[in-house]
Amino acid sequence: MTESRNHQVRQLDARSLRGLAHPLRMQLLDALRFGGPATASQLAAKLGESSGATSYHLRQLAEYGFIEDAPERGKGRERWWKAAHGGLRFDDALLTDSDPAVRGAADLYVHEVATSQTRDVSTWLGNRDSWPEEWSRVWDMSSWTLRLTPELTRDLVGKMHALIETYRDHEAAEDAPGAEQVRLHTHAFPTRTD
Repeated sequence: MTESRNHQVRQLDARSLRGLAHPLRMQLLDALRFGGPATASQLAAKLGESSGATSYHLRQLAEYGFIEDAPERGKGRERWWKAAHGGLRFDDALLTDSDPAVRGAADLYVHEVATSQTRDVSTWLGNRDSWPEEWSRVWDMSSWTLRLTPELTRDLVGKMHALIETYRDHEAAEDAPGAEQVRLHTHAFPTRTD
């Protein structure tokens, strides 16, 4: 399995969440998951941070098992890093944990995920004219409002996730003409009308 095809998902627990719940760490992990292996200085330039800050937070991510060395990339003194997992699974129970530090880390994590997803969409909207025309015809930003029970919502979310997973078997090779990474975000939450 190549680095970009690593679909192993890591379940977040209270300990690992504390090691991840920092905005820069989450950005670094996303940069490695979606952009492939990189050095601290490359990531610093990409994210507009100092290489000292990126180095420190990369070491923290490694300590908690989110990233690992990419020795196949290393030449000379610079250390290359890669994501250890293709995805993360968040347990909602962390938001109601008895430890206030865990609840705080969980809250920060979900808010940073929402911020990251909003940034992804904004980046696409700002750069869509630079993409080939065929990509301009297939993007989507839809919204539906349904009246559902919690059970029906759980069923709908499960079916959406299962459908998306079926496309893993059809993923194009990295060198396939016209193939690109495609980000999919799903959101399902109740709203009040008053």
